[in-house]
Amino acid sequence: MPLSALPLFHRVNGQRVVVLGAGDAAAAKRRLVERAGGICCGEPEAHHAALAFVAIDDPRAAEAAAIRLRCKGLLVNVTDRPELCDFTVPSILDRDPVLVAVGTAGASAGLAKQLRLRLEGLLPPSLGKLAAGLYAARDALRQRFPDGAVRRRALDAALTAGGPLDPLRADAAEGIDAWLGSPGDAFDVEPVAIVLTSDDPDDLTLRQARWLGEADTVLHDADVPQAILDRARADAVRGPSDGSPRGRTVIVRSRD
Repeated sequence: MPLSALPLFHRVNGQRVVVLGAGDAAAAKRRLVERAGGICCGEPEAHHAALAFVAIDDPRAAEAAAIRLRCKGLLVNVTDRPELCDFTVPSILDRDPVLVAVGTAGASAGLAKQLRLRLEGLLPPSLGKLAAGLYAARDALRQRFPDGAVRRRALDAALTAGGPLDPLRADAAEGIDAWLGSPGDAFDVEPVAIVLTSDDPDDLTLRQARWLGEADTVLHDADVPQAILDRARADAVRGPSDGSPRGRTVIVRSRD
């Protein structure tokens, strides 16, 4: 199944962003831009900007503004008009520097908000400290695991549920040094096999979905549905099921 939108994080710190309109919706967009370090400006300064928010109540005026800005090369978001949007604004969970964005491609901002609130209760405030600690330890990580694929597998194993750096543990950040100093390679690189019970990716078990999400290489039968393969990491190497395993490998077999 194709994505309804391509999720991206756009850096606007120190950059101008056009925000048009008055009232609560426009004020909310200005707060969002300023929170990300952007500089709000009007249409006359559009030639300095790459993004624009249009929060104008009158439908015709909003559409006209969107067309003008788009013709100037800007990507445009029009409040409550998904059909006029080049991009939509997700509901944001902030665990700086970790950002979790929940979007519905404009289908329901209320649904995105409620999902974000559920995640707020699951992800500890210390998650940002863990991310900052891993960033600070990147040189030590490269020394401990010089090979990039090995380093990625080691991190996967450490960050998985119950691992020494489990992101849902409030004290995970305090364990980085001990984990880097531990002997041995605490991860399994033996290939695992998935035999599909149906062509529906929702029928994958939680373990099978996790294997696909962590795999470096996905070897699969020719008739395995694309919807199943889409559950793997985008950067995972793919090939026929009789190919050579490399790194953490998942072999996906079609239904009997």
